[in-house]
Parts: sequence; structure tokens; C-alpha cells
Amino acid sequence: MEGFTRREMLGTAAAVGGWMAVGVESAVAQPGGEDPKPTEPYSLAPLPYDYADLEPHIDAQTMKLHHDIHHAGYVKNANAALAELTAIRVAGGDQLARVRAVTEALSFNLSGHLLHTVFWTNMSKSGGGDPAADGMLAGMLRRDFGSVDSAWKNFSAAAAQVHGSGWGILAYEPHAKHLMVLQAEKHQNVTVWGVVPLLVLDVWEHAYYLKYQNKRTAYIDAFRNVVNWEDVDRRLRAAAGA
Repeated sequence: MEGFTRREMLGTAAAVGGWMAVGVESAVAQPGGEDPKPTEPYSLAPLPYDYADLEPHIDAQTMKLHHDIHHAGYVKNANAALAELTAIRVAGGDQLARVRAVTEALSFNLSGHLLHTVFWTNMSKSGGGDPAADGMLAGMLRRDFGSVDSAWKNFSAAAAQVHGSGWGILAYEPHAKHLMVLQAEKHQNVTVWGVVPLLVLDVWEHAYYLKYQNKRTAYIDAFRNVVNWEDVDRRLRAAAGA
């Protein structure tokens, strides 16, 4: 896939399941009254910064491969799974036996797309440090984890201990109205329904192996230097209705 213009911000529009904003392109009527062509519901937005902007913590080559190849693949396959499910419903009969496999593909790929879209905006070349001490995020981290540092240690340990490939996730749980740290194995397993991811860290090997090889904890430590706490705080405020 060719690279995008890196200075454009993520341009997504519709809220999906409380997770995040996801672009859903609307069809526009064609001249002459023709029916509009159907559009794919999910698209790959450009990074909100250049490939090299997160160096030396995350290298440009990894960013390019991660976004333009891996993330693009999840978008393509999520759209394909949705289209295939439509075709199965239309065909009916024996084709319905394929629903389980295609639904599993949708869950895996769409979860990968959603988490990556949060991940890119969770980082910034001017990031790092801690959230603003007087902000909502820092206050809730202190309330629910004892301190900001304790919350980070919990998050880091969860990310480091993911079995195989997956994610560390700081999430807002809307029923109890508190923060929790979770893991995701692959993209869609070992999670809690209804939570809103605020800060996510991809610990699949493709996210760090070129620079850090098998040193996942070194990558996790480096990630803290690029965390966009303003983005995390905005996500919390939106999730909590603040």
C-alpha cells in the first residue's frame, strides 16, 4: 500500500459500540438519479504524524509496516467478512454453514482495526511524562489505582504478560464508572463487554521486533515516552460523558 499524507489527522466519524469513532462513508446519489455505488464501511485513516516522528522510541520502518501493511490488512479483511456475510444471507441454504467462520474473521479483523485506530492517536511526538496532575484522568487513576505510577506499573505488567500476541488496555468501565487494566489476546479475546479502551498498547511482535527483538519490556518502557495523555483524557471524558 502506498503511504498517505502524514500531516492529515484521523478523519473518522461514527461511534461504534462505545469504542471509538470509525469512518463510515455515506453514499451520495449520482447525477441522473442513478443508485449510488455501495461503499465499504471501514477505511484506513492516515497517521496523525510522520513515520519517523516517534523516533528514537518507535522507528519509522516499524511504523510504516505496522500501519500500511498490518493495519491495512485488518481493514481489508473486516470489509471482506461483512461482504461475505451479506452474500451468505442472500444465498441461504448450505451457505449458512459458513456463518461461524466468517463471523470469527469479522471479530478478529474488526477488533484489530478498532484497537489500532485508538493506538495511533494514543501516541504523539510531543507525548510522554504523566497526565496533567489536575485533570480528570490523573484524578481517576489516583482514585482507582492509588497513584499514576501504580496504574502505569499495572498497565505495563499486563502488556508484558499477554500470552503470545495481543494488547495491554486501560479502559473505562461505564457500569461501575471506574478505570481498569485489561489484556486482549489476539485482538478480540479475554476482554470485558462494554468497556471503552482509553490507552492501548500493541504487543504483537510486528509492533516492536525490528527495533527491540524479543525485549518486549524495553518496548513497553519506550512507549511511555510517546503516550499522548491529552488524547487519553479526551477519550475518558467522552466515555464518562464529562
